Amino acid sequence: MTNGMISRRSCTFTGIAGISGVLLLGLSFAINSGPPTGISDAQLLEFAQHHYAQVLWGAWLQAVGPALIVLFAFSLVHMAGAEHRLAGWMTFFGAVTLMTVSLIEVTFYISTLHQQPPAMGAISLGVISAVQHLYFVIAAPAVFLPLGIILRGSDVLPKLFGHLAIVLAILFFALGAIYILTLTLPDPVTALGAVQALWWLAAAVALILRKNRYVNQRAT
Repeated sequence: MTNGMISRRSCTFTGIAGISGVLLLGLSFAINSGPPTGISDAQLLEFAQHHYAQVLWGAWLQAVGPALIVLFAFSLVHMAGAEHRLAGWMTFFGAVTLMTVSLIEVTFYISTLHQQPPAMGAISLGVISAVQHLYFVIAAPAVFLPLGIILRGSDVLPKLFGHLAIVLAILFFALGAIYILTLTLPDPVTALGAVQALWWLAAAVALILRKNRYVNQRAT
């Protein structure tokens, strides 16, 4: 009975972590929408002065949100019993890569606020544009492909989530290859990053709703 209760609580906690991570990430982009494109260095400095708090709070949320999503991903691997399989290790690698890319981007969000040298903001935005390529080229595919393989072979979530994860991995990798010669990704492409947030949110909700079935199967 105790093990069942602990497992139920683990499923609920894991699902809440996933939902919270997505909500924090969405709030970060709502707070810190970024400066308008094509503005001068002087206008960028002015933007940084007027949006100082929003940029910092947005950066904080963008750092914490993905950490909760990574916790959710690690938990799915553990619940599927795949932590010692190759797909499990590759999911860990992908999640760490995703977290690293996110933290690099956050770092340069903060660096745009520095007033010296005057071109610091423009340099930081250039690095942010470069880092966003990594999300499509390696970070997202490296998480979703092995995690999708794991979920297809387990009963932690409906099989549909495994298939969708693999589709997302292929989609993101393809976009990364198609736009590799474009220094700044088009807005419609970066906006597609929100699709993965919907996957994490739906998966977290599904885990909470299915927790009783999962616990019963693990107990037998």
